Amino acid sequence: MKKFILVASLLLSVAGFGQENAEKESLLTLPKMSYLDSLKTTFVNHSTSNCIDERWISELASAELSENMFSDISDINIDSEVNYDLSTEILKKRLAKMDAKSPFNIEYNPALENTIKAFLKNRPKAFERLMAVSEYYFPMFEEHLAKYNIPLELKYLAIVESALNPKAKSRVGASGLWQFMYPTGKQYNLEVTSYVDERYDPLKATEAACQYLSSLYGIFGDWSMVLAAYNCGPGNVSKAIRRSGGSQNYWNIRKNLPKETANYVPAFLATFYIYEFKKEHGIQPKKAPVTYFETDTIMVKKQMSFKQISDLLDIPVEQLEFLNPIYKLKVIPFEADKPHYLRLPKNKMGLFVSNEEKIYAYLEYTDSHKEKTKSEYAALSSKDSIGSSPDSTFVSKPKFERKTQYHTIKSGESLGKIADKYNVSISNLKSWNHIKGNTIQAGKKLKIYSDKKIVVQNEPSANKNNTYEVKTGDSLFSISKQFPGVSIDDIKKWNDISGDNIQPGMKLKING
Repeated sequence: MKKFILVASLLLSVAGFGQENAEKESLLTLPKMSYLDSLKTTFVNHSTSNCIDERWISELASAELSENMFSDISDINIDSEVNYDLSTEILKKRLAKMDAKSPFNIEYNPALENTIKAFLKNRPKAFERLMAVSEYYFPMFEEHLAKYNIPLELKYLAIVESALNPKAKSRVGASGLWQFMYPTGKQYNLEVTSYVDERYDPLKATEAACQYLSSLYGIFGDWSMVLAAYNCGPGNVSKAIRRSGGSQNYWNIRKNLPKETANYVPAFLATFYIYEFKKEHGIQPKKAPVTYFETDTIMVKKQMSFKQISDLLDIPVEQLEFLNPIYKLKVIPFEADKPHYLRLPKNKMGLFVSNEEKIYAYLEYTDSHKEKTKSEYAALSSKDSIGSSPDSTFVSKPKFERKTQYHTIKSGESLGKIADKYNVSISNLKSWNHIKGNTIQAGKKLKIYSDKKIVVQNEPSANKNNTYEVKTGDSLFSISKQFPGVSIDDIKKWNDISGDNIQPGMKLKING
């Protein structure tokens, strides 16, 4: 019996030793976490609607469709007969049906027949794709058009103008879904600055387009003339009317319009026709996985870059660019007297709103770690040294220079092991080397940055009583970062703090 107990004890000791070693090994290989990584582990996440996937974003922002539309309108010869199986009699009957239910004057014309046939022959797949993109934008267009009592058919105008590409730009500089030129955009309050170009904002540009279309109808009183004027300007349409002997019929003045405008109204009516009779021509629309109304906006309270938002919310920069096309430099500015908005898919908006304070704390942290100019360092040094007491927490800031080194990946190494070796975070390692997943290949080189301190001047420390007096603007996070090895939880534990609220003048124990 004693022998059995001895053997059992030995086995348990070995097992315990093995478990202890395994625990130590796992602790040794645990990668260090950056502030960003650790912050994201505390995020509250409320599940809502699905995120827009990358393939759909690519389709919504496709330049190919808009480039082809620009080419068709400028280059197509609509007076040249097109060989396509659609009888003129059937087409006339269908156009008559459209005319009966539309405020547009839709009448048969050989040039219109050629345009319809050319689109059906050459671009059926493009229209299937456009019909999916339409599902994203048309509800928003219709809401604005109805507000101004404008025919809903004018939603097809944005297809002819930009093929529904919010970043479309023509060879003459017209921009956005509704292709506003700079002066016309300014006339309808679309702001253009170094940071912002509101011609690319779908909502603001749609509102401006409705105002402009309504104004043009007040001048011409005919929607076909309005379309022509929208494309080439009311002055050119007025000239074409005079040169045509005062005719108010688009088809009669067409030969006196610029070439692009001469093709423009037929292209609009052909688009209208294809949407109305898609089933008859075997066009099967793709389905949109998300609509414009499955996104939401929030007013920003601090300048932020798309890169920062991407890192915080795990959303691709490309998706942010698509949803926020007005920001030219991929930066959302902050101005006290003018609001700026961030648009996000609803699930990411929920994440942003639920963690707003933490997000702004991170932005403050990244701002405080930006490289400063020599004059800023001098100002900080002067500010910190004048009037300071022996017990002051700060004296001056250390300076850093960035060092670049390279690591050759060895067989069996992981991103965590490499990050731990160089005392960097996994997210930074992936960002520096454009790594999307977690897979790395032996033999490849990884770029690694490190900050080498070149001037060390009085590191922050607690005063002689190991206490820290809370200043205005301080947070638990900002205080913990002043004391290496001290965490927010440490400060809470030492000072019996349950929440995150601290007040200026409070004295906190710092036992680190």
